[in-house]
Amino acid sequence: MAQVQSRCSIAVIAFHRVIPFHLSVPCLVFGEAIAHSNPFDVVVCAGEPGRINTSAGFGLTGLASLDALEAADAVIMPGWRDALDAPPPRLLAALRRAHARGAQIVGLCLGTFVLAAAGLLDGRRATTHWEFADRIAGCFPLVDIEPDVLYLESDNVLTSAGTAASLDVCLHVLRRRLGAAVANGAARRLVVGPYRDGGQAQLIEQPLPTAANDCRLAQLMESVRERIREPHSLDTLADEVRMSRRSLTRHFKALTGTTVQAWLLTERLARTQQLLESSELTIEAIAHSAGFGSVASLRQHFRDAFGVTPTEWRARFRMPGVMLGRPLASVA
Repeated sequence: MAQVQSRCSIAVIAFHRVIPFHLSVPCLVFGEAIAHSNPFDVVVCAGEPGRINTSAGFGLTGLASLDALEAADAVIMPGWRDALDAPPPRLLAALRRAHARGAQIVGLCLGTFVLAAAGLLDGRRATTHWEFADRIAGCFPLVDIEPDVLYLESDNVLTSAGTAASLDVCLHVLRRRLGAAVANGAARRLVVGPYRDGGQAQLIEQPLPTAANDCRLAQLMESVRERIREPHSLDTLADEVRMSRRSLTRHFKALTGTTVQAWLLTERLARTQQLLESSELTIEAIAHSAGFGSVASLRQHFRDAFGVTPTEWRARFRMPGVMLGRPLASVA
């Protein structure tokens, strides 16, 4: 029998001169992008008193009060003003209370500044838009700002890089709560890539293949996805594209923003999630199909990435209805 699906409240905080795109991303990902049986209730709250005007000049009406944070399962801070002026004390206090009672807190782009001001990032790793990383690090020396990644998670608090990374981190939250199938479906409706690992670089030197080597790499990546069960290595892949290990590593990093090994692991984990949710294959068979070689290797990598075992992931997500409780353990 399918589990009964409970509702999940998402509070999104609006503020003066909020960027409309940042505000709309969580509303879309947890709203319109979910085709069927959407379990999320999204409410937009006024984080400051008075009329809320966006950076585009139009005003927002019908906003809820900050009291909505008291019952929210997740709270999303979609940026902050470029001036990095001090957030209102009432907003910071509401964020601290929400985190203390177990709500998931997400800072998109410069939302990292607000979460740091609330003291939620002290002693933890966080990221933000690369252009503001040094300024935020200077304001909050207790926060370990890493400007080279898309998003980071620590103690139920997530922070992300700039504009497009807002989509990545919201899809990451959706994947952790409803599984890969729902998140991939939402990504398809939004016409974006289904999954970018949080450790991927913010800045990619050459995002589209323009040279012969890069076209070969793009073809190689597509081919490897189709042959993910094979025991690929840096050496075998370098041989396939007739490059040295060093040359492959350099070109791959420039093209994708990540390493060959990290990309390959991400693809294997994605295949594992897909098979856990959509098939009755044994864990042993999935380990073989995803190219991990052994169940022990699969379990270790899967737990490191998602905080649960493959069996626990399957039990949570292979049924049509899932329970929405606390989010899964944070990625290490």
